[in-house]
Amino acid sequence: MLRRRRPPGPRTGSPADLLVVGLGNPGAEFARTRHNVGAEVVELLAARHGVRLKKAKERALAGDVQVDGKRVALAIPLTYMNESGGAVRALVRRYGVEPDRLVVVHDELDLPVAALRVKSGGGLAGHNGLRSISAHLHTDGFQRVRIGVGKPPSKERGADHVLDHFGKRERAEIDVTIQEAADAVETIARDGIDAAMNQYNSRA
Repeated sequence: MLRRRRPPGPRTGSPADLLVVGLGNPGAEFARTRHNVGAEVVELLAARHGVRLKKAKERALAGDVQVDGKRVALAIPLTYMNESGGAVRALVRRYGVEPDRLVVVHDELDLPVAALRVKSGGGLAGHNGLRSISAHLHTDGFQRVRIGVGKPPSKERGADHVLDHFGKRERAEIDVTIQEAADAVETIARDGIDAAMNQYNSRA
């Protein structure tokens, strides 16, 4: 259910057609963990388009790319996952986007490893990063690209599971999904969220 949205504040930079935020935790110890797959997708998008993400005052790495003439802003918050919302709110203000032009790429415990889904709005599924973004933007109505990281074993807490690295076989599968997730983001930019959902969710 969508919450009542409040304006995030005046725009502080030139507007973008789309803002794509990849969630993760900062620091080398968290690189390539389950919780950081969203950040990996944004890193890949930047590399594809020959752009180096730079540290921005919004507590994020940020950069711009062009996708079929559309200005797409890429960002990775430099905050910890459960504090992502402050950085995202500042980025939304900087790039002048409404929530339906914000795409959050994130890990999803409720999906099997390497599954990919595209979604517009909806619940937060207990994800601390999404919860923080929703709290700061006062809406759940942003778009999501969800990458499955699998449920933890019954005796393992989810918080520990998402901070683990993938096994060798899972890592190979996730690397393919990260490529597909980057493709999905480009489809959203080029053709819209409905086209991306039809294309990528039909593979379930």
